[in-house]
Amino acid sequence: MKIRAIKIGKVSIPLKKPFKTALRQVNSAEDIIIKVVADTDEIGYGNAPPTAVITGDSQDSVIAAIRDTIGPKLIGMDIDNMEMIMSIIDNSMVHNNSAKAALDIAIYDLFGKLYHIPLYKLFGGYCQSITTDLTISVNSPEEMVRDSLEAVGEGYDELKLKVGTDAAMDIKRVQAIRQAVGSHIKLRLDANQGWMPKEAVRTIRRFEDMGLDIDLIEQPVKANDFYGLKYVTDHVDTDIMADESAFGTHEVFQLLEMRACDLINIKLMKAGGLHNALKIAGLAEAMGIQCMMGCMLESKVGITAAASIAAGKRIVTRSDLDTAMLLAEDPVIGGVSFDKNQLIIPDVPGLGITDIKGWREIK
Repeated sequence: MKIRAIKIGKVSIPLKKPFKTALRQVNSAEDIIIKVVADTDEIGYGNAPPTAVITGDSQDSVIAAIRDTIGPKLIGMDIDNMEMIMSIIDNSMVHNNSAKAALDIAIYDLFGKLYHIPLYKLFGGYCQSITTDLTISVNSPEEMVRDSLEAVGEGYDELKLKVGTDAAMDIKRVQAIRQAVGSHIKLRLDANQGWMPKEAVRTIRRFEDMGLDIDLIEQPVKANDFYGLKYVTDHVDTDIMADESAFGTHEVFQLLEMRACDLINIKLMKAGGLHNALKIAGLAEAMGIQCMMGCMLESKVGITAAASIAAGKRIVTRSDLDTAMLLAEDPVIGGVSFDKNQLIIPDVPGLGITDIKGWREIK
């Protein structure tokens, strides 16, 4: 099976409600979806949601990287030669990790189809279903309470609360939600780099003193402030998870060497695809650090790929793969299915995706 063509397209998917964090507000998921076509006419699907505020990748940069720089080098290559394919994807250009991830995912999809194996089994086959939390956008305490109670009513027992816009208000938000949902619901907080190190320590200690029982705090400080992240980790009891800091394999290696965090959030668009995400999981496992599998605002293509690692690897103990639940519609035929807070990975080759409704090719 050889790569014959690479087609680039996009889908625009409205959200059920605006997605708000300390970094941005989004009303729809804009996802670049590629089709890697083999000489057997099999199609491998990959995606790249342009998320400039986090990855630095725009729609134009993703398209140009795939169409003009990386993609042409892959034409004619045999899918069996995964090592060389991934080396070309990694080394054709620096950065542009979302574009690299899209190609990587599509290649793995074809590899699974070639050998008739679901990706979650290729990655270890630890389980076939995983539990995800649900993200609650940052808003007034009253609105976040309403959204949290709605989520609990829909069967979610793990919530990720977006905070980081104002520390004093964050305390009110979290306290109100804890009182509303009760003690049996897991609360995770994502500050999206919104606090300074000492401010983060003061705020987290308040959560601890108030007995709010927070499962973890995600990325409390700026992404490049590794020493600030370590300062927070060393001065609170609550587990601290690196997200934007844990961009790729080199950053994760440095974080683990420094013991700068308690947990690592793996995202395919940061890592540059599945092959690097697997390396990160291996590094973390070697150091005894558990991982979460996360995502961007993206279609079910990327969610299925990320879920395949989460289901395959035992070191991935948490998942934040809720984007499909935030979308008003689902254009992806096949892939993971959902049962409340459970993601069930299909027992079919590759990603199990057969078509994308509303996909518009970009020439």
